[in-house]
Amino acid sequence: MKVPFLDLNRQYESIKQEIDEAIQRVLDSQQFILGYEVEEFEKKMAKYCGVKHAIGVASGTDALLLSLKASDISGGVITTPFTFFATAGAIHNAGATPVFADIEPDTYNIDAEEVKRLLGSKENKKIKLKVRAIIPVHLFGQAAEMDPIMEIADEHDLVVIEDAAQAIGEEYNGKKVGSIAIGCFSFFPSKNLGGYGDGGLVTTNDDELADRIRALRMHGAKPKYYHHVIGYNSRLDTIQAAILGVKLTHLEEWTNKRRENARFYSKALADIDELETPQIAEGRRHIFNQYTIRVKDGKRDNLKEFLEGHGIGTVIYYPLPLHLQPCFSFLGYNKDDFPATEKASAEVLSLPIYPELRKEEREYVVEKIWEFFKRW
Repeated sequence: MKVPFLDLNRQYESIKQEIDEAIQRVLDSQQFILGYEVEEFEKKMAKYCGVKHAIGVASGTDALLLSLKASDISGGVITTPFTFFATAGAIHNAGATPVFADIEPDTYNIDAEEVKRLLGSKENKKIKLKVRAIIPVHLFGQAAEMDPIMEIADEHDLVVIEDAAQAIGEEYNGKKVGSIAIGCFSFFPSKNLGGYGDGGLVTTNDDELADRIRALRMHGAKPKYYHHVIGYNSRLDTIQAAILGVKLTHLEEWTNKRRENARFYSKALADIDELETPQIAEGRRHIFNQYTIRVKDGKRDNLKEFLEGHGIGTVIYYPLPLHLQPCFSFLGYNKDDFPATEKASAEVLSLPIYPELRKEEREYVVEKIWEFFKRW
């Protein structure tokens, strides 16, 4: 049996008529740039996230970049070294400097105690500039510990930007991510709410910030042809907005199916001592953008090879932490600086979790994992 890590064709086939009609509406309108569908999708996203403003941009990376620029962030920005490159890349490209803090070993999210330690250490050699912001990442679909992060930010007068690229619909103590601070979302095709190309969105309750981001996405113009700041060409395409508007109506159903698949995996794999299933922290919903297990005793790569040899797709998120990436060597970090992060990079493995995963496929995945550990 073949079990792909992700099969977007199945999702498309299930909503093909709705999607095709939405695309046709845009073609009929010929309004491809910030057309009606963009405005409507922004309204729906603002309501879904529980915020005043939702601003569509060209990608999740641009959502981070424009949020940093609109907040006039320079100096240091504390974030996690265990995330996709875009988080730290956007910090650098905004003219700021990534400052890394280690993760919680159970949730893989940034450790608020480590953030506190960084800000309180006068001897920390990595902070040679004033820290201006924190970007917690809600990794794999589970929210970071936002209450203490917001308390730290208030104490030190820091801007907080939620990297919610993997966490649309996730909740922290009853609040949707992206409503606690400035929210940044990605609509990359593999996301829980994925477009048919790149796309992103910023959420905020701050009227002035929303206006600045709207100007920045249009070359800094307000009104058109009058440029008070140097901006970017970073707009959510109308066709993508139309597609996402359709898919948003199905998001809760798809999320529930992901959570059902996760419950099945966690129950079926619970008795394997060499394996740790995802830990859900108190007050979280966890929407499982990824279902990520931890494989102990140096067996992760062997398990990956075994599963793929039996037709099961898996992915390692992420094999090399950001502080060890060659392009960030100038930051001065070394191996063993972040032990929880480096241990996670050596042990994590993500399994197929998409909503259209069939019962017999997830059972086959579990069967082969058990077979592997019985052999070992």
